[in-house]
Amino acid sequence: MPDLSEQIWSAAAILFLVMDPLGNIPVVLSLLKDVDEQRRRPIIIRELLIALGVLLIFLFFGQKLLNFLELQQESVSISGGIILFIIALRMIFPTRSGVMGETPDGEPFIVPLAIPLIAGPSALATLILMVRSNPERMLDWGLALLGAWALTAVIMISAPFFYRILRRRGLAAVERLMGMLLIMISVQMLINGIRQILN
Repeated sequence: MPDLSEQIWSAAAILFLVMDPLGNIPVVLSLLKDVDEQRRRPIIIRELLIALGVLLIFLFFGQKLLNFLELQQESVSISGGIILFIIALRMIFPTRSGVMGETPDGEPFIVPLAIPLIAGPSALATLILMVRSNPERMLDWGLALLGAWALTAVIMISAPFFYRILRRRGLAAVERLMGMLLIMISVQMLINGIRQILN
């Protein structure tokens, strides 16, 4: 039987893998490629804080919120899959207005950096499952979430460093590759949600 600290580290590791900050770096780079270099890091920090707020809300009130709205957990997965699918198509077939279309001040806000890339359906569903399994250990799950988020933040904030290495041409290639991967991920999210409903 693992001790308490091991269980917290295990939960943090699961949440970190679900948030997938390394896999999200190419998406972050492509979304911020037309943003002024001095604005990129503040935008990433802002989106990370928004994502943390959403994750904490779902940790403490996620199941109650779904019950109040009469939503099934599968709807979180399906809706997130649809959003990611649309974003992925725009990455593979870019338009003049960019991946997110027309955005205020030319920068993304909440969607898709905070939601669904960081606070995605998988992360939200994982938090709900953790609380369902041991509702009396909210403090432990909170510590695990903060640990996973902190490591994710360090990696995401370093994204502009990768931009300086890849430059625009390399970023365009990575953007299309990541778009294809995101399509597969979004389709899998849709399949998982539909399968859970059918079961």
